[in-house]
Amino acid sequence: MTTELEETLRQAARQGIVGDGQVAELAAFLAAHGSYVPAAAAAASEEVADPPRDITDTEAPRFVRGFHDVLITIGIVVALVGLSGLASVLALLPAVILLSEVLVRRQRLALPAVALTIAFVQGAGYLIGTVIGPIAAGWDAITYACAFLASYPVLLGLYYWRYRVPLSLALTLISAFALAVLLVLVLLGRIAGTDQFVAEHSLASALVFLLAVLGLFAAAMRYDLSDPQRQTRRSDIAFWLHLGAAPFLLYALLAFVFLDRFSGQWPGGEATYVQAAVVIAIVSGFMLVGLVIDRRAFVTSGLLSLGVAIWTLLRQNAFEATSYVYVTILAVGIVVLGVGIFWPALRRFVMGFMPEDIASRLHAVH
Repeated sequence: MTTELEETLRQAARQGIVGDGQVAELAAFLAAHGSYVPAAAAAASEEVADPPRDITDTEAPRFVRGFHDVLITIGIVVALVGLSGLASVLALLPAVILLSEVLVRRQRLALPAVALTIAFVQGAGYLIGTVIGPIAAGWDAITYACAFLASYPVLLGLYYWRYRVPLSLALTLISAFALAVLLVLVLLGRIAGTDQFVAEHSLASALVFLLAVLGLFAAAMRYDLSDPQRQTRRSDIAFWLHLGAAPFLLYALLAFVFLDRFSGQWPGGEATYVQAAVVIAIVSGFMLVGLVIDRRAFVTSGLLSLGVAIWTLLRQNAFEATSYVYVTILAVGIVVLGVGIFWPALRRFVMGFMPEDIASRLHAVH
């Protein structure tokens, strides 16, 4: 009797997909290896599992494959905290390496890999401080910062080379860009003959910072465009790079709005209507960029600034303190809910205005 599998393969043969002589052998092979699910079994499974939804979050990296990952991650955090307290913080790094060999390199657990990468960053910081501490007695703060920061791209790069954790590569690139910014600012300060280059030349400092962050954003987009379907490790790397680049890019732009407050102590009591309006415009632009590239990091990075801008506008319009605080919270909450709920529809609308050659290179619209 002809099985359902054989009938399906015969239909494929009639369409020229497979050869007539391959039907029987291919049917036997698929049946033996369990690679075919009959329609009846598929229908039965659909009664148990939820069917696929139209809204698929392909932005976030593959964190969790089950509660096993969560349990292991909890164990990692508790064990490393206990080890740091009982032994020494310097024991953190060897423990992270040992756990990474088992949990990341062999078992390829995603969420534990993220936790171990964060712990590696902390352990590497302690190690760097211990190594350069005795020889940095006569160094100034800038030299020490350069030496300290220069070690991170090397250590994190080695960690990524060994374990292939996307977060570690993203942190490698972020630390390298941060080091480049610091070195350029130090060099410009030497040329200008001042140790307070950032405070005395805020516009030039803002430009340096903006160029570096644009380079980081370009690196994130390079990984994004290389995997528009978001099925490989490159998409995970792009996620972490966007997550780091988005807030840096936002505040690099805000630095031009508040050049007199380049130290970051914004908004203060002197923020004007114009400045608040510009902040809202910048945050709106970030949301538009996030919709185009389908990265919600560009939305979340601007929420704090959006809230502060709304708070500034309300405060300067003689609202009572309790009123403008809660109105600000409500406004930000509505924005978050609106963007989150209507994200697919908003993205379809925005992408409708994009040229076809550009839209085809970005993540597909769902």
